[in-house]
Amino acid sequence: MSILFATQGIEGPAKKFIHGNTKEIMSIKQQSMKYPMEITHDIFPRVQPHFYSWMKLYGMNFLTWAGLQPHMVITELELAKEILNDKEGMNPKIKIRGIVKKLLGDGLVVAEGEKWSKVRKLANHAFYAENLKDMVPAMIASVEIMLEKWRDYEGKEIDVCKEFMVLGSEVISRTAFGSSYLEGKNIFEMLTRLGFIVAKSSKKYRFPCIEKIFRTEYDIESDRIVQSLRDSIMAIVKNREEKVMTGEADNFGSDFLGSLLKVHHDSDKKNRISVDDVIDECKVFYIAGHETTSSLLSWTSLLLAIHPDWQEKARKEVLELYGKENPTSEGLARMKIVTMIINESLRLYSPAASLVRRVKSRVRLGKYEFPRNMELHIPQLALHRYPEIWGEDAHLFKPDRFAEGVAKATKNNPMAFLPFGSGPRTCIGLNFATNEVKIALSMVLQRYKFTSSPNYVHPPLLIITLRPLHGVQIMLEPVVV
Repeated sequence: MSILFATQGIEGPAKKFIHGNTKEIMSIKQQSMKYPMEITHDIFPRVQPHFYSWMKLYGMNFLTWAGLQPHMVITELELAKEILNDKEGMNPKIKIRGIVKKLLGDGLVVAEGEKWSKVRKLANHAFYAENLKDMVPAMIASVEIMLEKWRDYEGKEIDVCKEFMVLGSEVISRTAFGSSYLEGKNIFEMLTRLGFIVAKSSKKYRFPCIEKIFRTEYDIESDRIVQSLRDSIMAIVKNREEKVMTGEADNFGSDFLGSLLKVHHDSDKKNRISVDDVIDECKVFYIAGHETTSSLLSWTSLLLAIHPDWQEKARKEVLELYGKENPTSEGLARMKIVTMIINESLRLYSPAASLVRRVKSRVRLGKYEFPRNMELHIPQLALHRYPEIWGEDAHLFKPDRFAEGVAKATKNNPMAFLPFGSGPRTCIGLNFATNEVKIALSMVLQRYKFTSSPNYVHPPLLIITLRPLHGVQIMLEPVVV
């Protein structure tokens, strides 16, 4: 296999026996995190220092190894486009295993073929425009609960990262599962714990054959959490089913869980999905719905705290649209300034740092020929900072670059902006997440001015999504109108 890469001029760091480049990657990351980081938005060298270093040595596309598994890191835009615009399913998501498999199961994020198509249709229906409109009151109610608590912090410091993590779970619980945060709290906490176990276990490469024989403390704890997760989700499912069976409800509901249960009980066995499928999809939507929005809200709040001019522009737009009233679904579509700010936040602090695909069978992509099961990594953090696309000020926070939309911002290369992926596997929750962020920001800006606290320390950290390592501490001051 190495000969195939060498004959095509594909270079990369030397592969070490057994571990490939995994030990070297861990060492580079640990070295990068040793030193404090000033508040800069040029975070690619910090979050993915190995990619940053090897791009300079080996070019825009280069080869790395995780044990015996080859990874092609791709930052050439045209090649990335070809991979992501895969309509034939030849470059599916990677096959996951181990603790990551326990976290995501066979849910929409990793499913393939007919199963992916079936669940994607369900998700499309659950997050259709009209359904999203119906979710707005639940989002507003969740933000109101959060802001009621913030009254105790007026004139004081508050870690909004923690607040938005709770908010994200509350919103996904209410809108996708029809339950309150209290009912979903146990699920949220277990998934968070499982996510941290995934992050810790990823620091060590383990061969699949050895993984099955020698179980670590992570394996044991993750098994316990997975069983508890199953029990908790099944309790919510059984409660919904019992209401229909007893006549208390005439259907399973119009939320995502209701859509899943409707198909689970379909009269045609060919259309049904299993109980395990229902549980996996619930887990995926808890993770995706919570992680993405809490990360985006945290980084956007930081950016507005350290750029008060843009905070004032956003507040002015919100007050002109809504005054002191709650946001409306019609108003969300008219939010130009806030949309520009969100896009710029997504560009600089994309929740997902890389898109990963797999070569299903030997194929030619661009000028390269790739073998079966080759993994292809496309780091958004690199693409989002190319001066050739974004200008020499690519590392700066400048929302007005999106004033005429994404196409103009990227010099008519919209696929250079990939916060939610691209192509057939674009994140289904794109509109759901942006609606939630618009509503939360609007309601915060109506009530508070905020500045960055002197206690804020900057390092971003990649744990499932890109998050602030030490939270985001801001100082709250009530808005006087």
